[in-house]
Amino acid sequence: MAIVLGCAAVYQDLRRRTISNWINAAALAGGLLYHTLRHGAAGVALSALGAAAGFGVFLVCYWLGGMGGGDVKLMAAFGALLGPWPILTAALLAAMIGGLMAAGSLLLSRSRRAIPYAPAIVLGAWLALLGEK
Repeated sequence: MAIVLGCAAVYQDLRRRTISNWINAAALAGGLLYHTLRHGAAGVALSALGAAAGFGVFLVCYWLGGMGGGDVKLMAAFGALLGPWPILTAALLAAMIGGLMAAGSLLLSRSRRAIPYAPAIVLGAWLALLGEK
């Protein structure tokens, strides 16, 4: 599920510079369903807490204008899939990857144009997921 979500989000962000709400909503629902079936009521709480943590961690960046709303919702969707602690690891990794992407963009084009952030979020989430196994 995380692979499909990541590929769809990156494709859309690179192509259209936006991430559709249906992608994030489907992943959020999938994460809730997966954890509910696997852990019952505790799974619902785990998934909801992960979604809230994922949403909240980049909300300040959105408020400051450094990130789009789709990116914040993408973190919430991954949070529902990964849970609260792995999504915090994913956020830290995404911030580092995004910083490297921004530095590379400045070096290559000297443009201060916003970069698509979904690739950084997805790579951070995938690496956090691999670290959980």
